Amino acid sequence: MLKRIPSFLRHVGPGVVTGAADDDPSGIATYTQAGAQFGTGLVWTVFLSLPFMIAIQLVSARIGRVTGKGVAANLLEHTPRSFLMAMVALLVMANTINIAADISAMGEALQLVVGGGEHFHSVVFGVITVLLQVFVPYRKLAPILKWLTLFLFAYVIAVFLVQVPWGLVLYDLVIPKLQWTSDYWMMIVALLGTTISPYLFFWQASQEVEELRLKGAGQGTEAQIRRDLRRVKRDTYIGMFFSNAIAFFIMVLGAAVLYTAGIRDITSAAQAAQALRPLAGEFAFALFASGIIATGMLAVPVLASSAAYAVAEAIGWPEGLERRWFEAKRFYAIITLATLVGTGLDFTPIDPMKALYWSAVINGVVAVPIMVGLMLLAGKKSVMGRFTSGFKTTWFGWGGVAVMAFAVLMMFQDLVRQLF
Repeated sequence: MLKRIPSFLRHVGPGVVTGAADDDPSGIATYTQAGAQFGTGLVWTVFLSLPFMIAIQLVSARIGRVTGKGVAANLLEHTPRSFLMAMVALLVMANTINIAADISAMGEALQLVVGGGEHFHSVVFGVITVLLQVFVPYRKLAPILKWLTLFLFAYVIAVFLVQVPWGLVLYDLVIPKLQWTSDYWMMIVALLGTTISPYLFFWQASQEVEELRLKGAGQGTEAQIRRDLRRVKRDTYIGMFFSNAIAFFIMVLGAAVLYTAGIRDITSAAQAAQALRPLAGEFAFALFASGIIATGMLAVPVLASSAAYAVAEAIGWPEGLERRWFEAKRFYAIITLATLVGTGLDFTPIDPMKALYWSAVINGVVAVPIMVGLMLLAGKKSVMGRFTSGFKTTWFGWGGVAVMAFAVLMMFQDLVRQLF
């Protein structure tokens, strides 16, 4: 079995890495909080969002593979420049806040395991992730990111170390118990916003472009494109299912341990790990903490790079993780700036989790119009040629737009309620 792992990783593509990056420390905190606050009452949401998530990520990947250009580069040709620049600016802002929360959680998790100062650990993680992206070419960085996806199985193992009421889990999975309360619906909004995030659209499309550059053969013949699109479809299905399955296990773990113990409020992934320690044992704690660090090491490069791809494509700068730093200085400057600013935010009085709320608001604002743009691009023969989206992908893609639009409306309703 172990001998097959390297072979398996050679066949793992951008879709699996994208799905794994979606379960970053901030997402782990959200899924754990859902389990701690509502028990198994929200496990159904991870499977509700799955077809919509698959459709929009599949559309993003197909656009990247067929056109040989990323999301921002395609939108630049078909939308007003001012609109695209506004969306990109908001994306960079949201990603930087997310980087801050993830690096903070990584620092706290390592402090819980080995001691020392959490800020010191955060700086180390920030510097390491910058060095990885700037000095490790994509052909060598991609395998590292693929190996990191395996650490997410720590949450699957952790679930089987505790007592889980699987009968109740199955019941709540099939028959949702809806609650007509603000907290319940805002948690659903948070879960949707965590699952369907704009930076994932930019990342997966750009990685398909990177894969094309590595082959060095242009966009290829129609037969080659069709073969690659079959790989894209398989890769995206596996990646998104993997992402949501891990979210499911994290939510179940929070419900089985924290909700059962009466712990209802979790503000970070590191706090979740600390709360699990006396209740689930040292091994479960160690698995949870190591998962935070590994997923952070995976997610921070994805967040920073997706912001850099978006800016560089929108302005027309040279971009790409396969390029050397002196060949795309401004692209790598954005990666460095986003990561270091995110790290620096951990030294300010700003509460990372409150900042994440605003990051979710920004992501919601950005996601809907970009998803609309992606769906329109995917259906245009002038863009996709003979490879426009099929009926099922189109139906679920527009369904995802509707779901996210509803999430944004609910988010703004809650925001207005808090302000007034």
